[in-house]
This record gives sequence, C-alpha cells and structure tokens, in this order.
Amino acid sequence: MDAVRPRSAASGPRLRRALVVTTGLTAATDLALWATAAGTFRALPAAYWIMAALAVVADARPHPLPGRRVSRVVLPSSCFTFAIALAWGFVPALAVQLVAVTVAGIRMRHAVPRTIHLALQHAAGLAAASTVAGLVSWRIGPRPDLGDAALTCAAAAAWIAARYAVAAVVRRCTAERRTRHRRRAPADLLATAALLLLAPMLLLAAQVGPALLPLTLLALHAVHRMVRWAGESERAARVDPLTGLPNRRALQSTMSERGPDRQRALILLDLDRFRIVNDALGHGAGDRLLARVADRLTAAVPRHDLVVRLGGDEFAVLATRVEGAASARRIAEHLTEALSRPFPMDGTPVELTASIGIALQSGRRDGATLLREAETAMYEAKQHGDQVAVHGPDAPHASPDRLALLADLRAALRRDPPGDGIVLFYQPQIAIATGEVVGVEALLRWRHPERGLVGPEELLRVAEPTPVMRLLTAYVLEEVVAQLARWRFAGMPLRAAVNVSARDLHAGDIADRVGVLLCDHEVPADLLQLEITESALMTDPHRVLDTITRLDRMGVAISLDDFGTGFSSLQHLRRLPLTEVKIDRSFVLGMANDSGDAAIVRSVIGLADSLGLRAVAEGVEDEVTWRLLAAAGCHAAQGWFHARPMPAAELAEWLSRYRPIRPGVRRGPWIPAK
Repeated sequence: MDAVRPRSAASGPRLRRALVVTTGLTAATDLALWATAAGTFRALPAAYWIMAALAVVADARPHPLPGRRVSRVVLPSSCFTFAIALAWGFVPALAVQLVAVTVAGIRMRHAVPRTIHLALQHAAGLAAASTVAGLVSWRIGPRPDLGDAALTCAAAAAWIAARYAVAAVVRRCTAERRTRHRRRAPADLLATAALLLLAPMLLLAAQVGPALLPLTLLALHAVHRMVRWAGESERAARVDPLTGLPNRRALQSTMSERGPDRQRALILLDLDRFRIVNDALGHGAGDRLLARVADRLTAAVPRHDLVVRLGGDEFAVLATRVEGAASARRIAEHLTEALSRPFPMDGTPVELTASIGIALQSGRRDGATLLREAETAMYEAKQHGDQVAVHGPDAPHASPDRLALLADLRAALRRDPPGDGIVLFYQPQIAIATGEVVGVEALLRWRHPERGLVGPEELLRVAEPTPVMRLLTAYVLEEVVAQLARWRFAGMPLRAAVNVSARDLHAGDIADRVGVLLCDHEVPADLLQLEITESALMTDPHRVLDTITRLDRMGVAISLDDFGTGFSSLQHLRRLPLTEVKIDRSFVLGMANDSGDAAIVRSVIGLADSLGLRAVAEGVEDEVTWRLLAAAGCHAAQGWFHARPMPAAELAEWLSRYRPIRPGVRRGPWIPAK
C-alpha cells in the first residue's frame, strides 16, 4: 500500500525532533573525524571543498524511487563523494557524505533510523571503493588510460555491492526481514552506476580547473530526469488511471512483499447491475461512478489497508489486521454500508450493491492463491444470492481432495494439445410427437489417470467456482463445434446443446468466442444451442440478458436448464430470448408416482407453450413417463428410456440403427436402447 500511496508528512514536533537529532549526530561525527585527522583536512585542495559543497547542494534534491525501502533512494552526492574517495581517501569522503545524507533525510522527512540506515549504506560503499583504490594506490592522472577505466569500474562495482549488502543485512535484522526480496529495478542500478562513473570526469575537471566542477550539475539534472521518468513509469504501471487506485499488479506485488505469517484477508467486490448505468447514462457516467465508488471505498477503510481496482467493476480490499472470519465479515459489512448510500449522478440517484468474496490467509498460501480463493467466494455469493461469502479451509470446495482434482483439471486443460483424458458424450433428444432425434446434449466425462471416470457433476462442482471453468467451457465449445462440422460433412446435421456457467456469461466474451468458432468450422449457428441455469440467470439478469441477446442475434438457440429448481420470475422468462425450457429430472422421475411432481411438469409444459417455447423433459427412464409427457403436450425428451450418453462414434452407430417410436406404440420390455 505504501508503495503506491504517497507518504504522509511527519507531524511538526516529530519532524523537528528528527531534524535536531540527525543534525546533532552528523555534526558530532564530523567533528570527531576532523579532530582525529585534522592534518588530512588542512592539506586538501580547493577542488575538494568545491566538490563537498556541490555534494551537499545536490542532495537537496534526492531521487526517490517508488517503494518503502531506504535503498530505493538515489543520492546525487554519490558521484562527488565517490570521486573524493578515489582521490583523497575514505575519511574526507565520509565527512562529506554524512552531511549530504543528512540534508537528503531532512528533505525527504525521513525518521532518524532511516537516515542512519541510508548513511550506513553509503559509508559502506565508500569504504569498499576506497579499499579497491588503496590496493593499487590508484590516483587518476592527467592522461587516463584503459587501466584507469577498469579500476574505476571495479571500485564502482565494490561500492554498489557493499551498499546493497548493508541494506540486505539491515532488512534481515529488523522488521523488514519478513519482506520478500524483490528484483531491484533496473532504473535504480542504472542511475547509481551513471552517478559513480561521473567521478573520473569530476577529477579530470578538477585538474584542468576547479571552476569547471559546477558544470556537472547539468549531468546530475539529466540523471534526475531519468530517475523521475522511471519512477513515474513504475507508478503508472501500478496505478489504475481511471480511479487513481492501485491496480491488480500493485495488489499482487504487495501481497508477495508482505510476510505470509501476517493475519490478513482479501475482500473482493463485484458491483451488481453496473452495466445498467453504462447502458442508461452512458460510459462517461459509468466511469465517474467507478471513480466515486473508489473514493467511498478508500474513505471506508483505514490507511493500513489497501484498496485496489482490479478492472471493470471489480474492486478489492487487502485487510492487513484481521483476527478471523468474523473480523473480515465486519469489514465487508462496513463496505456494503458505504456503498448503500445513493450516488448522485447528474441529478439522478444511483443505488449500487456488491457481491463480496472473502479469502482468509491461513498457512503459507501465496498471493495468487488468496486472490483465486476470494474470486471463488465472490462467485459463490453471486450464485447463491448472498451479499458476502467467505472462502475458508472448512468450505466443501476447499478440501484437499477437490483442490488436487482442480489442479489436475487445470493441468489437463493447459497441456498441448489440451483436454488430456477429457471426453464428450452425447445423449439424444427425441421429439415426443414423432419419435425422431432432434438433437443431442453434450455431457462431460474425464478419464482421470488415477481416479478413473469423473462424471460431469463432480467436474462442474469443482471447476465452476474458479477461473478453470472458463478454460473448460472454451475446450468444450471447441470440441462440440468441431464435431458438429464433422457430422454436417457426413450428412447428418445434428443440433448439439452445451451447458455454460454463470462465470462464462458474466465474462461477456462468450458470444465473440462462439462466433469465431462457428465461422472457423463453417457451422450454421442454428446447430448450436447453449444451456443456462436458473441460478446463472438470477445472479445478474441484466448482464446475462446482454450476453444471450447477442447470441440470439447470431442465431444460437438458448435453453433454460433445470427449470423449476430455481427462482426465475415470469418477467425474466418473458424478456429473455429463450428457445426452450428443460424440465428438471427431479420432477420428471417422480411424475408417474407423485401427483405433485406431475402437476409441476404439466404446469411447466403449459407455461412454455403459452410463451412459444419448447419444453424438454430430462430423466425419462420408462414408458409410463414417456406417455404421461406425451399426454401433457411435452415437445421433446431425453433419458435412458431411449439412449444413454455415448461417445460420438457410438452415437453415429446408434443413429444408424434407431427407428422412431411414437408414444402410442408399445416397444415391449422397457429396456434402454443399446
């Protein structure tokens, strides 16, 4: 958080105390150096004193880079003190460096320990460089050669190595030991090297005429601009340009820097029905609304927590001082209260709610895992209609067995070619009035190398709450559309239905992916049908409506799966561009023996007929049910009464042997077709 938010200025009394203590320590140290080596200082030429003055003046404008570490500061005085160390030794250079570091610390309002830390780093660098120069009694002459250049580079390398070695040791000995080491930014090392390698030029200028030394301030200005540009570029890469909040990259960096043993929670927020604002008021108003949401979230959390915009209408809060699920829930409730107040937009009050997922840190999970778990919890909140859901080690989807299965599934989908062991079975759908095959439903199976055949329910239960679901859907769509093309080329153009999840519909790009696949395989859009569940529909009806409207305009049929098990309203059924509704098998299986189930099935068929939709019954396993459905006017059915799900090759053989059976014709014993 501190890496992207500006540091707050120290309070007046605290800053004054830091000034007094730092100045006193520097004065005392310099007086001690002068007293012990008075002869050395009296023998120094005018060029030394000019360089000393320029070093102090230059450090009135230090070059801080983004980051909390003291080592992320480039001091312009380094080039002068490095030159002094090479020409006149360690003690004269140290005396100047201490004064310059004090000026820089005061200018950046550093606390006393931070200024001392910075002084130790530069003192170590000067000592290392002086040692290298002293080993060969090196002093630059009036006509430098390649040996002088090599020794300058060696001394500079020693300076850099010693400085950052001290920084690493201090981090390990203080509270910063919990911070993971991050690769140093190239701008940091480049600027430091550029300053140190100016030293020979300073010494040559001093030999020609000390009056030339102030001209080096122009080179220092160029280094300052380079460091400033690098810092701005790094900040821009870590800040969302619309809201000014840290972005996903900053969040991942912060989570990786903070120790895994610290109590924290990641709270992920997804704004509900935000697309309505964009559609109704325009994208400009939507951008302004996101900026106001960012301001309100920032005001609602303490400064030690990080507020992030992940992209779109997704935000996150990294809470660093939580004591468990109850504490994290209280923070989430505080955030929902902050968002519950209407946002005035051009005189129109806009009300927003958010679905919130919480991931608690337990054990030594890394930041990527924490973000994935928070996203899983957020989608669970959307699917179940809850405002807040907590992902924890006790959740059923978080069991080690399921996490291992999920990891195996992700690996299978990312292999080349993808889908190792994942196969599609197809179950025919039969028109009840004619007995003809009107389509098939694609069903997933996975031949796991250790677990054997994994069914679709377990696959979806593991994958749907996670980003792996999108990988799985992409694979299934590719395979089904390719199979449709093969069937069409073979002269049997079947329609295939594919289940898609709430996560796929909310992503919004599924229509584009389907369009590309149909075009690439030259498959007519009416041969593909997508099945959505009531829970996916009710999670965010407006966003789903936008997606399936695009699919409908392409010619792709939309089916509402498992109808009767959710909470769909008639208004949504009327507005959605649906082609059919599928009656859940739980009602179909019991309709022969349960009058209540039979009444529900007949009601759904009548409702579908009145809305101009096909009614398809799932789970038809005997002739009695088949006849009852025919009497109720159901359009189509699928189930083991006609055929089990089978691979594409077996389906082609089954179709060659199948003869349509009408409900009025008995087919002998009720044995599923082989």
